[in-house]
Amino acid sequence: MIGSGFGSLTAAALLARRGLRVCVLEQAKYPGGCASSFKRQGYWFETGATTLTGLDEHMPLRYLLQETGLHLPLRKLTPSMQVHLPSGQTLTRYEHLQDWIKEAERVFGQYNQRPFWEHCYRLSRQVWRTSLAQRSFPVSNVKDLLLSGVRARPGQLQLIPAAFQTMEDVLRRYGLLENKLFVDFVNEQLLITAQNYLHEVNELFGATALCYTLYSNYYVDGGLINLVKPVVEYIKEQGSVVLYGQQVQAIARSKEGYITGTNKGSFASRFLISGIPLNNTLQLLQDRQLQQKLEQYIMPSHMLNGAFTMGLVVAAQPEPTVLHHQVHLPQGLPVVGCKSIFVSFSHPQDKLRAPAGEQVVSISTHVPHPEQLQIEDKKVLEAAVLEALAEKGLLSKNNIRYSLSATPGAWLFWTKRAYGAVGGYPQYRHLKPWQMKDARLDHKGAYLCGDTVYPGQGIVGVCLSGIIAAQKLIEDHL
Repeated sequence: MIGSGFGSLTAAALLARRGLRVCVLEQAKYPGGCASSFKRQGYWFETGATTLTGLDEHMPLRYLLQETGLHLPLRKLTPSMQVHLPSGQTLTRYEHLQDWIKEAERVFGQYNQRPFWEHCYRLSRQVWRTSLAQRSFPVSNVKDLLLSGVRARPGQLQLIPAAFQTMEDVLRRYGLLENKLFVDFVNEQLLITAQNYLHEVNELFGATALCYTLYSNYYVDGGLINLVKPVVEYIKEQGSVVLYGQQVQAIARSKEGYITGTNKGSFASRFLISGIPLNNTLQLLQDRQLQQKLEQYIMPSHMLNGAFTMGLVVAAQPEPTVLHHQVHLPQGLPVVGCKSIFVSFSHPQDKLRAPAGEQVVSISTHVPHPEQLQIEDKKVLEAAVLEALAEKGLLSKNNIRYSLSATPGAWLFWTKRAYGAVGGYPQYRHLKPWQMKDARLDHKGAYLCGDTVYPGQGIVGVCLSGIIAAQKLIEDHL
């Protein structure tokens, strides 16, 4: 198992449960990849992701916990997010659909908000039910096709037309494209979960992405590393291992399976799962023919996003009712041009990440084409971000007690992800769900999971990718 991101750990846990002895190789000193935390100056900062969903019925994280019997230390967040618009208005993303529709109508006007959101929510529910049921999707052999047919239900087939429509088409259908405030809101919300804008994101992924706040959202005390640790412990309890400081340098076929070479030695295995990005996996392969097959799925830097991130320690504010905020800007940020900033506060009762009287704040904004866009002077961007957040009353510069920041270059150094890209492969209209790379790498014994293969981004998405990789390995060989 290459990498200990949440997709890899999901697959490892499910395979270990089936009696396989799994070895997870992680180049860092902490598990979890982009869904983890790191310690600095006594405080715990999130590595990447800060939001957690996927525990409702028919969703991947719930499936993983049911299969393994794991229990996680979770706090439910209600509501989970507020959005601060350039107009000065603040939207609260309520969990209950009817409450959210009233809030959307208050800010964007009543015209067609109700039918639009009812449609998106209904579609998102069907997408989640279908995604977990159709674990042979995307199909890549005859057995997949047969199993998909056996598992097919009439409601699933009704989803197909939505793969050919973009969210721009959906807004046009509901007469909402002329509502500029709403269009800008949708674009920046899609950027969080689909990594792209409404003219590129298909209706299936777009409706699901826009509705993620309408499902249960959670907070993990101590940071997301405490989401990961129980899974790691479960893997070990099943007789498997997780090894750190193992930077994989090559993957080669052998008579018995695969040889994985790292900076510390070689590991022989019957099967292999790569949970690192496709771009990185491609560079590790020693089989040129397999590399050529994989190249058709690779996205170059100009199609990807990096991130500029900041971690702050601030004097604790009056207990906030909402921990996650997205700030929409009238003009793009200097250097990167992004028009939104995502901010997450540690829970005021979480004494593991910061002591009483202090909170940890995670801040991020997108960086397009991370290989080309070099951030030479972080201070300019830091100042612009802090000024924008201060204007919205989210923090005071005088309350900042510690600060750190990172560019895509730092991401590349620490995570080794190609270009320092984050968030997985963005959604593009030319790429239908069944055209995304499926879990089989070579149709022999090597598999893939993570945020650059189907279904894509977020902890919930990579968890599903790990479920699918484990399922296909089991169906193929066990």
